[in-house]
Amino acid sequence: MIVGIEGTVERKDPTYLHINVNGLIYEVHVSINTSNAVNESRVKLYVTQIIREDTNALYGFREMNEKKMFDTLIKINGVGPKVGLAVCSTFTPETFARVVSSKDVGMLKRVPGIGPKAASRILVELADFIVDGSEESGSSGAMGEAVMALESLGFKKEAIQKALAGVSGDTATMVKEGLKKLQRL
Repeated sequence: MIVGIEGTVERKDPTYLHINVNGLIYEVHVSINTSNAVNESRVKLYVTQIIREDTNALYGFREMNEKKMFDTLIKINGVGPKVGLAVCSTFTPETFARVVSSKDVGMLKRVPGIGPKAASRILVELADFIVDGSEESGSSGAMGEAVMALESLGFKKEAIQKALAGVSGDTATMVKEGLKKLQRL
């Protein structure tokens, strides 16, 4: 599975890039936000690869939060890669997290391909969607990783957030402290 791509931009359109990687040229579908952020001839993107019966497509993202948003969206029944990219083109991850937390159906309906029923379903399914903090902040990135690690162990997001309140350090330290507090709850 391809998880990243780095190479020279051969062609740039608003919705896709052709990236030359040592002589092989890959077509990578991107959001308008990612396309606008690509200004140099050399690019490095995080990638989600989707392999289906009739297609093998790459979806590229400039930042990890946008990739996380896309991956979360396409897991929802009825939301495919086109709609996922449309959401990524319409909202930044931070704005999308605010739309989800405020349950703003009207804002979500602005995305092409999303009607009132789909918007309501997305908001229900993503009630606990959070965006990792700013990329340069190491502790908030560690916090997001710690939350994901504890979620993968089966703990509820509300309990995890209570357990990690006031905890700092690297991811491993936060997970250990969180586990200690969660065992007491």
